[in-house]
Amino acid sequence: MTEKITGLEIKISEVAARIRELRHISGLSVDTMSKLTGVSREEYTACEDGTHDLSFAFIYRCSLAFKVGVTDIIEGVSSNLKSYTVTRNGDGQKIDKAHGMVYYNLAAAFKNRVSEPLYVKCGYDESSERKDIELTTHTGQECDIVLKGTLKVQIGSHFEILGAGDSVYYDSSTPHGMIAVGGEDCEFYAIVLHGDGSKNEQDDKNPVRDIKFKPHQNYRRVYRDFIDTTEDDKGALVAINFKNEDKFNFAFDIVDRIADRRPDKLAMLHLDHDKNERRFTFGDLKRESSRCANYFTALGIKKGDRVMLVLKRHYQFWIAILALHKIGAIAIPATNLLQAHDYEYRFSAAGVSAILCSADGDIAHQADLGSANAAELKNKIIVGGSRDGWRNFDEEVKSYSDVFERQSDSPCGDDSMLMYFTSGTTGNPKMALHSYKYALGHFHTANYWHCVDPDGLHLTISDTGWAKAAWGKIYGQWLCEAAIFVYDFDKFDAADILPLFAKYNITTFCAPPTMYRMLIKEDLTQYDLSSVQHATIAGEALNPEVFRQLERLTGLKVMEGFGQSETTCIIGNLYGAEYKLGSMGKPVPLYDVDIVDPDGNSVADGENGEIVIRTSEKVPCGLFKGYYRDEAKTKEVWHDGLYHTGDVAYRDEDGFYFYVGRIDDVIKSSGYRIGPFEIESVIMELPYVVECGVSAAPDEIRGQVVKASIVLTKGTVPSEEMKKEIQNYVKEHTAPYKYPRIVEFKESLPKTTSGKIIRAKL
Repeated sequence: MTEKITGLEIKISEVAARIRELRHISGLSVDTMSKLTGVSREEYTACEDGTHDLSFAFIYRCSLAFKVGVTDIIEGVSSNLKSYTVTRNGDGQKIDKAHGMVYYNLAAAFKNRVSEPLYVKCGYDESSERKDIELTTHTGQECDIVLKGTLKVQIGSHFEILGAGDSVYYDSSTPHGMIAVGGEDCEFYAIVLHGDGSKNEQDDKNPVRDIKFKPHQNYRRVYRDFIDTTEDDKGALVAINFKNEDKFNFAFDIVDRIADRRPDKLAMLHLDHDKNERRFTFGDLKRESSRCANYFTALGIKKGDRVMLVLKRHYQFWIAILALHKIGAIAIPATNLLQAHDYEYRFSAAGVSAILCSADGDIAHQADLGSANAAELKNKIIVGGSRDGWRNFDEEVKSYSDVFERQSDSPCGDDSMLMYFTSGTTGNPKMALHSYKYALGHFHTANYWHCVDPDGLHLTISDTGWAKAAWGKIYGQWLCEAAIFVYDFDKFDAADILPLFAKYNITTFCAPPTMYRMLIKEDLTQYDLSSVQHATIAGEALNPEVFRQLERLTGLKVMEGFGQSETTCIIGNLYGAEYKLGSMGKPVPLYDVDIVDPDGNSVADGENGEIVIRTSEKVPCGLFKGYYRDEAKTKEVWHDGLYHTGDVAYRDEDGFYFYVGRIDDVIKSSGYRIGPFEIESVIMELPYVVECGVSAAPDEIRGQVVKASIVLTKGTVPSEEMKKEIQNYVKEHTAPYKYPRIVEFKESLPKTTSGKIIRAKL
């Protein structure tokens, strides 16, 4: 055991603790491990306690015994790259050793590797020439190639002197060792091959596949006056540039201009909760939004006022928000799930001057309760009914003119247009404020990610209170002159919605993961989904197993995208590009995206880091202006030319991004850093699991342990045997230290009002 890890680069105690943890997880005894590592029981115990020097050979033999990568033990994280990795001169995973030995692992980031390629610096020590060479063994084979100096190699009882350019290949189960001779240091490559030639991690489940979309047509449309795009020969987006954006107003420049050119073009097919149909053309929207703008103006609503819209999926939402865009009042869409205290906070934080809300349920009642101290609230307007103290929108708006002309001072460009209260898991929601340029930033969302058909019908499953509605129910879709389909249901019911695809010939579809999970629990063979040309998903990451099931059941390859309430689609599987299962895709040309460490430095491919947007040179149209009335929180996430998303991912060697989790969700257990999403994805492969949330649970010994909270399929009875089955399945299908020590079965998982799992409350 002469090749000691010094602790200058690696802390012996941390590595020893990981080895001890893996032995416990694997159920191996100290005696067994001493045999597998080729050291005495006492020596092994000392290594595990962190009181003995650790050699690379010892760590390597431990990795084989535990069926994990060397990187898992040394760094506490798993490798991610699957196709290739490049290690530049002077780089590599450095492992300092005693007696002048320094190892650099040249493929530490590569997953499923069948060898350990090492660059070794062997220092010359005159005294070593007078001693026996210390020998070691490990399963497999090894090839050593001398680059500089002279190397004396012993293999069994044989000795060889190797100079620059010489190499030796041998069975590494034979005792072997080497020293530098000749009065100078020696440098060489050591290629250590695994014993059985098998991969030491799971086979790649995420191959790259070419996706053939419906050929996309680009006509001379209104948006061409504001957007220029460059595409490759496959129609994939290469670059996007905006023009006249400083004067852009979505309501006037898109909706009204389409109405002038094609007044009878369908813009929205709306079903109320009883499935009564209403069809709105662009001409209808121009007239009705102008009428509404005149009505709001008469009520004293003006540019800069904050107006809250709590309208579920009522058609009046689209009329009202276009009217506010024409006036310049800031629209604040909000969910109907808010309670009195939510309204009280929002009225105060945003200085809301008017609210337009649905008469359904107790929405208005909760708003009334929350408005007791809302000094700036001047107008309360109700839709779809009447209520004391509230104006009746449907009755009052009728008497106003349907002409509202654009003025020289009409809002545009950098003026504030839209605000969303973000659905955070801790603290009060922040107010993400967007300018009029934000709508332009959604062009690629609809055109290259949703792949909307200008003559088709697009359905995004979202309440208008969420930013997802801005992504899929108005801006990008109407920029592309596509019609949207809206069903104003009260509660999502897959069996209720699925027949609508065939009935209305819905061509493109987008939904959050929760909805897709519900869909695949239905017998999809009973429904005609042939009209759907393209399907997408966003809101949170979806486990690969759900993707596989959807493709098997429907033939649709669901394309993932990533973004936030503060942005448009940042990363996505876009039209014309390659697709990799389980990946969020690649950054869209609109954003300068990177993955960085806590100091803001770019990380290498395969390394986990935070997703950021670089803004030093230019702030893209899709990025928010900041958090309204909260400069401090804005600076927390946006500083030094970087907007910090707070989301952790890694980028593979092909440029695809893979989601890991929120920064605060990463689990630190026994020196390992574990992303919850990977474990959730493995557990979701089990047929009896509907939903799974993985979180950290405190542990006195390990700091934190992995906890899995699981919702089972209807009729499935939980048991201790099932817990063991789940734990063993995770051990077998990912690194064993990632398995959940705690498994809890629940009726439901805590979620934000937008449907995201709140891991902190699991």
